[in-house]
Amino acid sequence: MTAVPGRTPLPRDFFDRPVLDVAPDLLGRTLVRHSPAGPIELRLTEVEAYDGETDPGSHAYRGRTARNATMYGPPGHAYVYFIYGMWFSINLVCGPEGKAGAVLLRAGEILTGAPLAAGRRPKARNTDELAKGPARLATALDIDRSLDGVDVCAPADSPLTILHGTPAPRDRVRNGPRTGVGGDGADHPWRYWIDGDPTVSPYRPHTPRRRTATTT
Repeated sequence: MTAVPGRTPLPRDFFDRPVLDVAPDLLGRTLVRHSPAGPIELRLTEVEAYDGETDPGSHAYRGRTARNATMYGPPGHAYVYFIYGMWFSINLVCGPEGKAGAVLLRAGEILTGAPLAAGRRPKARNTDELAKGPARLATALDIDRSLDGVDVCAPADSPLTILHGTPAPRDRVRNGPRTGVGGDGADHPWRYWIDGDPTVSPYRPHTPRRRTATTT
């Protein structure tokens, strides 16, 4: 059978590279989500790189935990986490096994399955907003912790697969500070996006979360 251009999964060695090389190269690739409800395909338009224990913005900055263990596993797997007790986000593990690194999938364009995604995102005002931001992307594609560790280099009928797709033209790739990252990692220009794409989320600098006062 002849392979259809763009329709084969990305190989393992694509992800077995430094995270800052993988991140911009993911733009334009196709994320496929298979579920009992039906398939959804999404073209990646915005990502962020997190460089493990050397990166103050990374979950692995203080070492390995039960939560971030997938980041230390083999490349080409999904790292899914729950944030603020409200939302899920999905990352793709990069670099050699044993060295934590991952790319957060921030936004994308729904190519197929828009009605299914819209049913999960009823507050979206249009199709551009269905996966405009990491929590919205995960919600639209019904991604949760049950998919943590899934091999995204597996065949296309896997729960999650990354296909070759059509890489974004280099002259349209932009980068800048990551959204919502404070401290020593605030200025790292490790957020990458496709310039002019309407599905890219707005940049927001870090804002310290206010703690609710308690009495003892």
